[in-house]
Amino acid sequence: MFRLSPRSWLFLTVPVVALLVIVAMLSFPSTRSRGDTPALPPVPATPLPDAALPGGATAQLSKCRVDDGPRPAAVGEGEKDALPQLAYGGYGAEDPGPGRGQPHFTVHMAVAVGHRPLLLGAPVSAGRVTLDVFGPHGEGRRASVRGLTATVVTDDVPSEAVPPPPGGFRIAPGKTLSLDVELPAAALCPGYTLFTVGACSPERTNDAQDCPVLTLTLSDPAVRDYRAAVTGRDPASMSDRLVAVSLEPEISGA
Repeated sequence: MFRLSPRSWLFLTVPVVALLVIVAMLSFPSTRSRGDTPALPPVPATPLPDAALPGGATAQLSKCRVDDGPRPAAVGEGEKDALPQLAYGGYGAEDPGPGRGQPHFTVHMAVAVGHRPLLLGAPVSAGRVTLDVFGPHGEGRRASVRGLTATVVTDDVPSEAVPPPPGGFRIAPGKTLSLDVELPAAALCPGYTLFTVGACSPERTNDAQDCPVLTLTLSDPAVRDYRAAVTGRDPASMSDRLVAVSLEPEISGA
């Protein structure tokens, strides 16, 4: 799976992140799908009921095929500030093979900070991570889940999970923290699999607008405190949420 090197993360800016996401989506089709992209599943006649998942997350099946994204409505100030930043490092599905585990769809992320350190709780955003996958061309959601927890991982390939330290995860000034978020198969809308939810339409394309958009949010009270300290604004007005959208409409030209 695609992942940026530790050195690369140190030089991320918003425009560079956007370009890297486009390259990741267009250069690695084999990680997104097996075979041809399936025909567009029918829209549910009535909204599906949400479903509780093991571990406390909720599959938001009621949002299947709803096209109200990709950026969620802000819950406070600062969500579009340059730092701290939640940035994509790639995504894709993998089947480890018989006896080696179940197929899984992983989103690679990193949290970057500026001249101030950021101390995130451990586990990171326990039960406060959301993930949505929007199909291209107004297709709406292919998957939606809330209540996930991010896993801190090493920068090795393959990466390894980092045990949560008692005092939380400290991100030093100018550094990043690598995270993985797993999309549960039960959060997929009908007609999709872990190997088709990230497929472009058409599958072989040179246009990023033919590919899905992923929206991931991560909430922690430390984010609100960081923003208030950097800006001098009232902490009560600041959002505690980091938001990452893999391809913003204003960048794609949509």
